[in-house]
Amino acid sequence: MRTVLLVLVAATLLAAAAVFLAPDRVEQVFDRLLPPAPEEIAESPPAPDSETYEALKESLAHWRERLAADYHAAPGGAERRVVLDDARTVLETTLPAMMRCWLGTPWDFNGIASGPGEEGIACGYFVSTVLRDAGFRVHRYHLAQQPSGNIMRTFLPRASCKLTVGMDYDEFADALEASDPGIYIVGLDTHVGFLVVGGDGVFRFIHSSGSRPWAVVDEPREDARVLAASNWRMLGHLTADREVVRKWLAGKVFPVHGR
Repeated sequence: MRTVLLVLVAATLLAAAAVFLAPDRVEQVFDRLLPPAPEEIAESPPAPDSETYEALKESLAHWRERLAADYHAAPGGAERRVVLDDARTVLETTLPAMMRCWLGTPWDFNGIASGPGEEGIACGYFVSTVLRDAGFRVHRYHLAQQPSGNIMRTFLPRASCKLTVGMDYDEFADALEASDPGIYIVGLDTHVGFLVVGGDGVFRFIHSSGSRPWAVVDEPREDARVLAASNWRMLGHLTADREVVRKWLAGKVFPVHGR
């Protein structure tokens, strides 16, 4: 049922994004809603896509406004929980598509690009910029400059941030594949990025990589070398937290933890 709902949301997002795009661009938006096939990556490295990114931002803002109105109009707690679940599904569909618009953007340790392909981007700025552009009210610069643990604690309580140290990568990956689907922030020894866990248990590591190819990449389990090599891994499930989703809907500010 959840997979069907995600497909329906993806189709609706595509229709909404079409309002902002020329007809020949609609197919490219749809491509961003799906993870790349291995043969597609081999054939042609991805290029940053600022136009689709802007369309997705507009689309998501529309959805947030509509769902916020539904939330305020809901007569009780049960109805509001349904709206929050719908909002979670919209975020879990749109956020990976927005992340993939950055693919191919060069990594730069000091990079502060504000959009796909504009210039280099550091790992923390990639995370903070995508979240800001998805409608999370957070100070992009302050968040990006925090250690990964503080980035997670900006959104999630300490108890929701799960730390493992020295765990074998295959054991970690197996546990992740058995986890609740959604969007996770992951902190590593000296790095931060996103983990997108699908309903089928397959996960993707999307991050601005300071290792080859030194760019924003979308990696499956077997290619996620930076994730595999890290001794320290902290996970925070962003979209599973109803309070995070409620604050996103309401346009509440997320104060940066550690400031």
